[in-house]
Amino acid sequence: MKAPSLTLGIEEEYQVVDPESRELTSYITEILGSDHLVLREQMKPELHQSVVEMASTVCDNVQEARAEVVKMRGLVSSKVAESGLRIVAAGTHPFSNWTEQEITPLERYIGLREDLQEVAARNLIFGMHVHVGIEDREFLIDAMNVSRYFLPHVLALSASSPFWEGRHTGLHSYRTINWTNFPRTGLPLTFESYGEYEYLIDTLVRANTIPDSSKIWWDVRPNHSYPTLEFRICDMCTRVEEVVCVAAIFQALVAKLWKLRRDNLTFRQYPTPLIAENKWRAARYGTTGKLIDFGKQVEKPAPELIREFIGWFLDDVVDDLGSRAEVEYALQILENGSSSQRQIAVFEETGDLKAVVDHLIAETAEGV
Repeated sequence: MKAPSLTLGIEEEYQVVDPESRELTSYITEILGSDHLVLREQMKPELHQSVVEMASTVCDNVQEARAEVVKMRGLVSSKVAESGLRIVAAGTHPFSNWTEQEITPLERYIGLREDLQEVAARNLIFGMHVHVGIEDREFLIDAMNVSRYFLPHVLALSASSPFWEGRHTGLHSYRTINWTNFPRTGLPLTFESYGEYEYLIDTLVRANTIPDSSKIWWDVRPNHSYPTLEFRICDMCTRVEEVVCVAAIFQALVAKLWKLRRDNLTFRQYPTPLIAENKWRAARYGTTGKLIDFGKQVEKPAPELIREFIGWFLDDVVDDLGSRAEVEYALQILENGSSSQRQIAVFEETGDLKAVVDHLIAETAEGV
């Protein structure tokens, strides 16, 4: 079995906001109609016109990935600034209402709105996806099965959506809860082989449920177009360094699982309902709560288990990947607070959600 390439790809979904009203504003059609070649090559429209999605090129390491994220944010920021607008990186907008957002006038999104009705229109959320290159399909399925255990740990680090329609939800990742309204989301099943996964997809396609596997929106999935395992569980990370950290963690996780597989070892797989319980805890409390240590059947502070994941499980692969500093940035997130914690702190200090938007605009631009 050939070792995975471990290449990286990152997709980010930016909010386009008016810096005066701080509201989301429709914009994507301006980019679609522009002659800005680089933007059009890397940009993908989304369901709502106030969203701009950018996809990186294929990166060989996390340093290249950082450069791509900086470039993408710089390009979009410069383009929207021509219209006096700004971008925000967070899982939800603090107060804009989904009922006031325009749908992107492309057949794909008109069809999605028709198919899913209000469920689609309510989906005013923003995520970040990380692709890790895995060319061997059987190892890809094995990595998907095992990596599910660690998804809540990374979700907690990325949490950036405590507000929804002007309310403090009491959650750190409300985006996670909103996203469950879509079909075919959440934690994937486990599969014995790639063939078993293909059977599931083939059945859904033949039954006219989906056109292809791109309409499978699990928290981690085999990508439809590329030989990658695509991690989709995270909120949109606010700071560049948080994006790079999460990407580095997922790359290191796959590298560690490959190392175990190569040595005829693996990490124990736990029942989906148990992992789902940790996912709920991560969405509800972020890094401020507790996660379950399934092996010991006890709950522990989330930072303790995240530090164990970073400092013990991944430690023997990060130097080979050249990503120790990027992976260990997670410890700074634990020390200084996630995006959701920082947003809540601004709101508690000011009582003003517009101040939260200003804070997000500033943090999104850091390092860009």
